[in-house]
Amino acid sequence: MLEKPTIGNITLDGWAVLAPMAGVSDLAYRVIARHMGAAMTTAEMVSAKGLYYKNEKTRDMLEIDPTEHPVALQIFGSDPDIMAAGAMEMEKAGADIIDINMGCPMQKVVKNGDGSALMKNVPLAAAIVKAMAGAVHVPVTVKMRLGWSRDTENCVELAEAVEEAGASAITVHGRTREDFYTGHADWKKIGEVVRAVSIPVFGNGDVVDGPSAKALMDETGCAGVAIGRAAWGNPWVFEAVNRYLETGEVVPPPSWEMRLAMARKHLHGLVLEKGEHVAVREMRAHASRYFHGLPEAAALRREIMKALTEEEFNRTLDTYEATKGLVE
Repeated sequence: MLEKPTIGNITLDGWAVLAPMAGVSDLAYRVIARHMGAAMTTAEMVSAKGLYYKNEKTRDMLEIDPTEHPVALQIFGSDPDIMAAGAMEMEKAGADIIDINMGCPMQKVVKNGDGSALMKNVPLAAAIVKAMAGAVHVPVTVKMRLGWSRDTENCVELAEAVEEAGASAITVHGRTREDFYTGHADWKKIGEVVRAVSIPVFGNGDVVDGPSAKALMDETGCAGVAIGRAAWGNPWVFEAVNRYLETGEVVPPPSWEMRLAMARKHLHGLVLEKGEHVAVREMRAHASRYFHGLPEAAALRREIMKALTEEEFNRTLDTYEATKGLVE
């Protein structure tokens, strides 16, 4: 029987966790992901400086739903003291785990020495982990890439350093900052990290279903998989992975009806979280992912772009279902 991962004192109930995604893994989607089988959710990254200077919008990003535990709140920054102060705020907010972003490739993040830029400064990265782990009572984890570039892949060195500094688990995205999200993830390198440390390692990159998750875990020996882009508009992937790893059963893909029903549910959660005006506009990007593969999906996306209220959004889906004969 495959052992379920344990992070610090927290044992997960599955092997597939939601990776953090800016603009995607907000409260509404995390609740859906957890209910659909994600063994843990991870919130979109939050600025340590925003917390330190008590920015209201930043603090709002710490909201946790009682039904989504265990949940990790993710923080980014590069000042050990400010990161430790932010970690304490996250612990107060109810985080079960605090994750440090050392993987974000975006220029607006790395230009300040944050995100994947920390991979270029291993002593600073380790100092951040040590400061945070000493400031809170919950596990501190690290999300990293293979390195800044293909020529400087130092994930093994960084993994060993953050483990020694007090990290309780590591997630490794099998690409470098230079790669962004292109090409194939290098699972071999993830395996090198697994063999170099004694804490759990989660593999991230190119996992889209049960068989690909098992292939990654078999090749690397990692404790579990973190799923990001493949889960956007497809929260069914978590149950599919966990079921396959536990029983070998391949879960069939969701029906069109299930996709449209989940889009409605997702929008309603966003409305409750952010208000109708913001929610309907943000839902357009999410809806495109739910509609992927549907007949005449492009036309449906164009119609959804016109919706300004939750009622108009749902009415558009009703019309589409009736027209395409997707309802009995």
